[in-house]
Amino acid sequence: MKQSVKKAAKLYYPQFTLFQKLYMKTQRVLSFVCALLGIIVLSPVFLVLCIWIVLDSGFPILFKQERIAKSRNDGTPVYFTIYKFRTMYTDTPKDMPTHMLKNPDAFITKAGHFLRKTSLDELPQLFNVLKGDMNLIGPRPALYNQKDLMAERDKYGAGFVRPGITGLAQVMGRDELPIDVKARYDGIYTQHVGPVEDIFCLVRTVGVVLTSDGVVEGGTGKMEAKGSE
Repeated sequence: MKQSVKKAAKLYYPQFTLFQKLYMKTQRVLSFVCALLGIIVLSPVFLVLCIWIVLDSGFPILFKQERIAKSRNDGTPVYFTIYKFRTMYTDTPKDMPTHMLKNPDAFITKAGHFLRKTSLDELPQLFNVLKGDMNLIGPRPALYNQKDLMAERDKYGAGFVRPGITGLAQVMGRDELPIDVKARYDGIYTQHVGPVEDIFCLVRTVGVVLTSDGVVEGGTGKMEAKGSE
């Protein structure tokens, strides 16, 4: 997906067209409706996964973490609590990105390996979509302490759209992408947000989930590393 993207030294303010502004309002409504339907239809799956997690490693079932939401007009970050099915043991270091753990696999539960590989651990984020924290599609919400990623995203104005469960960076490489490339893809999505971009992300997401493409525990930047081997 080759598209031009504007970049600033520190913080870039995207200039959304009237069509984009109207589309983002429609996008929000569609995300809410789809999330609500998804929760209803997938409720049996939620129940089975909840039981499996408890039997595998006990409580809690959900993993909660502070993430960065859509920025205010002046660029000030806003925070929210993201929900996921817990995939790691309770003694795992808190608020640390997986790629920064010394041996990520050692912290992941048996159920967690499957949930992460199939992306089923992301399902509780449908409730975040209902609350308005996220959309179905948008830049993935960064951890509050991922200063390097946020600094790169700011250069493209990627904080000025609502984050999503899936996004362009996820379908173009996910864990394998180095931070600067992830930020650039987030910037491309932000500056070109529209139905074409969302359809592209949605279709690619199905393929990525089915093949587990780009899922590498502790693998941020693995694509770059492969190129240097």
